[in-house]
Amino acid sequence: MADSGRRGTQLAEQPPPEAVQADAVGPGARRRASRAAAADQRPQRVAWTVAGAVGFWGVMQLFWPAPLGVWVQGMVIGGLTALIAFGIALVYRANRIVNFAAGDMGAAPAALAVLLIVGPGWPYFVAMPVGILVGLALGAVVELCFIRRFFRSPRLILTVATIGVSQLLMGVGLILPSLFDMRIPPQSFPSPFDFSLSIHPIIFRGNDVLAMVVIPVVIVGLAAFFRYTSVGIAVRASADSTDRAFLVGIPVKRIQMIVWVLAAGLATVALILRAGIVGLPIGSVLGPAVLLRALAAAVIGRMQNLPVIFVAAVALGVVEQSIIWHTGRGLLVAPILFGTVLVALLLQRRGQTARAEEASAWQAAAEARPVPRELRDLPPVRTAFRALAGGLAVLLLILPALVPESRTNLFAVVFLFAIIGVSLVVLTGWAGQVSLGQFAFVGVGAAVAGALTTRVGLDLGVAVILAGFAGAAVAVLIGIPALRIRGFYLAVTTLAFALAASHYFLNRAFFDWWLPEGRVTRGAVFGLVAVESETRYYYLCLAGLLLALAAARGLRRSRAGRVMIAIRENERAAQAYGVNATRTKLAAFALSGFLAAFAGALYVHHQQVFGTFDAERSIFVFTMVVIGGLTSIPGALLGATFVFFVQWVLPPAFRFLSTGVGMLLILMLFPAGLGGLMYQLRDAYLRVVANRAGIHVPSLVADRRQDDPPPDIAIDEVAAAGGTAAPAGHGPTPASIALDAGVAGNGAGRRRPGHRDREAQP
Repeated sequence: MADSGRRGTQLAEQPPPEAVQADAVGPGARRRASRAAAADQRPQRVAWTVAGAVGFWGVMQLFWPAPLGVWVQGMVIGGLTALIAFGIALVYRANRIVNFAAGDMGAAPAALAVLLIVGPGWPYFVAMPVGILVGLALGAVVELCFIRRFFRSPRLILTVATIGVSQLLMGVGLILPSLFDMRIPPQSFPSPFDFSLSIHPIIFRGNDVLAMVVIPVVIVGLAAFFRYTSVGIAVRASADSTDRAFLVGIPVKRIQMIVWVLAAGLATVALILRAGIVGLPIGSVLGPAVLLRALAAAVIGRMQNLPVIFVAAVALGVVEQSIIWHTGRGLLVAPILFGTVLVALLLQRRGQTARAEEASAWQAAAEARPVPRELRDLPPVRTAFRALAGGLAVLLLILPALVPESRTNLFAVVFLFAIIGVSLVVLTGWAGQVSLGQFAFVGVGAAVAGALTTRVGLDLGVAVILAGFAGAAVAVLIGIPALRIRGFYLAVTTLAFALAASHYFLNRAFFDWWLPEGRVTRGAVFGLVAVESETRYYYLCLAGLLLALAAARGLRRSRAGRVMIAIRENERAAQAYGVNATRTKLAAFALSGFLAAFAGALYVHHQQVFGTFDAERSIFVFTMVVIGGLTSIPGALLGATFVFFVQWVLPPAFRFLSTGVGMLLILMLFPAGLGGLMYQLRDAYLRVVANRAGIHVPSLVADRRQDDPPPDIAIDEVAAAGGTAAPAGHGPTPASIALDAGVAGNGAGRRRPGHRDREAQP
């Protein structure tokens, strides 16, 4: 039996025959074999490529037929978008984050180059290299000052930091024209050379032709850099496995700086060339202008396959230009991009995701610790917390009597945005799924509730509840495709949905038949409570916030809430215990969508008009929650209060604190947000109470060793006391226990460690 076991072990340890044969023939033969296998698959790839191209041409001719010149124009614009998408993919592979500042890193240098051409009159081929050099330097500055600061932070915090960097660079881009005595960036400038190419019905001038030449040159240079240079190979190695790259001696931080410099340079080249074709973007690039197209192409290429990313970007550019040519407006581009992202996620299989991508999870900041049990029932703690809660409740109840009616209206808005913040805490802070389109769910709830009360004449209370269920259903539909693969695709999907909702689904030009009509009046709630006045609606919004808080708190204390946190921290470990991760995440989507739509239903009746629900408001809401703290409900409330306090009370010079710039500053000072600072102050008070009461709380004083003797009793004093003395109020120390156990007058009482005294046995 032993011999058979050993033989089985030896057989199990032997490599398969294929591996033995491959090792025997050597590395050169293995390379030749891999090339032969690739050559065998080449005809199949060519066939699939031709079939895809023919299918794409047929779909375009069926829905949005356009002349050849429009297709060429779309290919040029799509090629420029592909350069930005390459930067997004490179940063993703290096840091495992979605860089939402990818477009803005190139926007400011491109604006500088254009302003140098139009203002002082610099030559094109002088201003363009200056802009590119500034872009490369800007990429290094962003990585060194911001990205490296969050190197050890969770990927979620680092991605959120890129949103703050995006808005910071947007501000820089808005300031630049004033330095050249201009109000806005110029939208046209002279062509570098007098040359034109006519492809009906488009005339391509010098800027277009230059883009046609530069795009393939940049792509070939990028491919050669990664294939033949040692730095490019190191970038690929560190992207595949950062820890393994550390072990083999690759300077990962330096390599990541090179990646950010490359990403900024690609974005700068793309936006300089794009400026000569369609003009510079005014304001942030985060939106339908550039970034969403690049994100969609990167998602289709799974952030890994650069050729697929390029083809996807070019195809999306053709679709965009064909739609604009065929319909005369670009409002349909956003929903088509959204549908493209959904289809791309649905067609991808779970098993295709790389291991490194699976290992990088959206983990938020550390959970806030509850009040320790040792201190929970002490009078100073219980009285202080009850007094604080009671004082806050009294203030909220009497607030309408202290402020004018206009301020009462504004405080009701704070309550509604706090509900939206709670919905983001559930989805992002607890479930670890980032939503950058939360205000779109607010818009869905506003549309449904407003339509039910204005068109159907339904009761306000019933309409608000039905709107919440509608938001939950839409949130589940949006979440299903993003759950098919791991990674950060939900943020891109929800951002695309936010743009599609604001441009198409919530646009009266397309769906006027189901959106609220006229003035949205406030009826009685369940036919019992009238809420026409601002004061009564204030109390209705306060009651809605309390219900949302109760629901979220009940979820967090339940088994479902604990499972949600476990999946966020380690999904594979949770699945090993039989947890259904997909079902739990979809439940988080549903509750988050319900709360957001619930707030939207109250919001549309608060405003009494159906307004706009654009993607920028979604970014604002996400910023608000990050400022407060993503993992705690008090943090969401604190974030909403802080943002509106800054906007309404502080002077205009301090209003930047409520934007992404303020969020970036707060994250650098307090990684857990203002909510984390609040919990730190609470823990400091609890330490004072514990010290005064003489209670040792390990969770509050983690650096104190409990097995050390008290400082006021020396070991020799304990020995002199026979090993039994202990300070007043304390039990026997470890030193006294050791002396009692092993010290006797002649040493006869010594015992071996772990030996039980027979006389002490019962």
